[in-house]
Amino acid sequence: MAESPRILVQAADFNPGAELARLAGAEVGGIASFTGIVRAGQGAGPRVSALTLEHYPGMTEAALSKIAARAQARWALTGCTIIHRIGRLLPGENIVFVAAASAHRGAALRAVEFLIDYLKTSAPFWKAEELETGERRWVAARAADDAAAAAWNARGVGGAAARENKE
Repeated sequence: MAESPRILVQAADFNPGAELARLAGAEVGGIASFTGIVRAGQGAGPRVSALTLEHYPGMTEAALSKIAARAQARWALTGCTIIHRIGRLLPGENIVFVAAASAHRGAALRAVEFLIDYLKTSAPFWKAEELETGERRWVAARAADDAAAAAWNARGVGGAAARENKE
């Protein structure tokens, strides 16, 4: 039986190992996770010196709970965790943690991918990058993230969920 999802929005850092240990149990056959880390940037151009995340308290937690509930309805999960940090973060710092536990690895792996895809598009966070030049700019939504979330809708929930639980 699935536990209530663990949903945290916080300024404090988190310990991925401790979070994984929380999901372990006798019914668990696999735990999958994703830890997002603030990056300084890639390629040419100014590098990011900090990332500031803002959110709407109450609304954000409700949106994350809804995303977790969708994953639990789609896969037979024994546990689910979403932790997202807010405030000013530096490159190399943890920003997000998503994990799912299930009796079967396939369900846990797919649930984590689903959770992070929906978190990127459906959770009310606003991100501003501080560049090494001193410029500050808001991070725009990415079409690739929208496409990834839309692909889950195309797969449906009914029969696909039953098949995915058995893999």
